[in-house]
Amino acid sequence: MLRNVNVYYLAYLSLGVIWGTNFLFMKWAAEWITPLQIVFLRVVAGFVPVFLYALYKSQFNVAHLKNIHHFFIMSFLATTIYYYCFAQGTALLESGIAGALSGAIPIFSAIATFVLLKEEKITGKAVAGIGIGLIGVIIIARPWESGAAGLDINGVFYMLMGSLSIGVSFVYARKYITPMNIPPAALTSYQMLIAIIAIGFFGDLQGIGNIQSDGVALLGVLVGLGLLGTGLAYILYYVIVKYLGAIIASTATYIPPVVSLLIGAFLANELILVSDWGAMLLILSGVFMMNKK
Repeated sequence: MLRNVNVYYLAYLSLGVIWGTNFLFMKWAAEWITPLQIVFLRVVAGFVPVFLYALYKSQFNVAHLKNIHHFFIMSFLATTIYYYCFAQGTALLESGIAGALSGAIPIFSAIATFVLLKEEKITGKAVAGIGIGLIGVIIIARPWESGAAGLDINGVFYMLMGSLSIGVSFVYARKYITPMNIPPAALTSYQMLIAIIAIGFFGDLQGIGNIQSDGVALLGVLVGLGLLGTGLAYILYYVIVKYLGAIIASTATYIPPVVSLLIGAFLANELILVSDWGAMLLILSGVFMMNKK
């Protein structure tokens, strides 16, 4: 039994590390293709393992199609906009800084919960946690600096909009999707397939083949972002929720900001300030305070 638990915690750690490496892969790909094209390749590569997993588990049901309007909304919030904003933000920022800003996801999720779900009562501890986390975001963004010393404010905006989009999607899923009792892998397959079709028909994919000029960047998108960062990550998340519980699974979001800053500082030779590390700790402290029971 103990051995099985250790395996699940290994899956937990692996999930956090996989998510944390996504920003470096997006940074590499942004040198060759547009953010929308990064999203398209990522979702296509990620769709395959999730679809096969759902097929293996016999999770698909024609009756699910009556909820297709909800799948479209979830696809828009939790796939297209979320991935696009993060890809665009990472293209404009250092990968480590982009990853640190992604720590704001639980903060925006909490704000959306209190605003959109009337049954949720906001507490003083939650308000304090949100405030501390937002201070951390402001310190990283450094709006008081300009020129070479400052960050690209558009990149910060995209990262925050991506965090807001996925945060709102959590609330939407809780209110409308969860009551359907649709298996997660099937639901994820639906929303990714919708994103693939939408981007394939209406997105500008001209020049997407340019990424083949850089084999490392190509592998980063298809394997790092797609197969691992999207497909395997979803499956690991389902396993963690099932065997360790949803509360522990949600704390996996603590790991990516740390991993992305470490990668940015020590592998990508990015300029990471001491204040960035302090700001990340503030963000994670705020998230911890909001979730602490």
